[in-house]
Amino acid sequence: MVNASGNQYDTDYFGWVQQQKKLLENRQFDELDLDNLIEEVEGMGKSEPRSLESHLVVLLQHLLKYQYQTYILNPHMPEPKVFRSWFGRIRNARDDAGKVLLANPSLKSRLDELYVSAYREGKKRAIREMNDYLPKQNWLTDDSYPESCPWSFEEIMTEKWLP
Repeated sequence: MVNASGNQYDTDYFGWVQQQKKLLENRQFDELDLDNLIEEVEGMGKSEPRSLESHLVVLLQHLLKYQYQTYILNPHMPEPKVFRSWFGRIRNARDDAGKVLLANPSLKSRLDELYVSAYREGKKRAIREMNDYLPKQNWLTDDSYPESCPWSFEEIMTEKWLP
């Protein structure tokens, strides 16, 4: 249902977007739904930092699992055969994080904050996922990995770098 002002925002979002685009193209600024447009622009600004952080979480999660599996569980194996899929996930997360930063260079000002948060979440996920494969007596805890990330952002973003 469209309200009295013709706003479709709550009832037909796609139609509302098309309507707002047409009003902008036609320079009909006095007819724009400014309150909802402002809300949408604000939301757009929040999605890019979340996207970068999400890719960093995945990257750090898989680097932590790779490190644990390689140096603790199988220190004598030349490469971790059981978890080779991590290589692709590491590469893809690294590429995806790099693309977000390339498209949004101003995010570099928030990199420290996002990196710290991503490490905390990546560590939590790495512990949970490793525990899916380990016998209960060998389960990882929060102390199984360092409290703060042992690697720099530059290291983890370096192509083919592994801990």
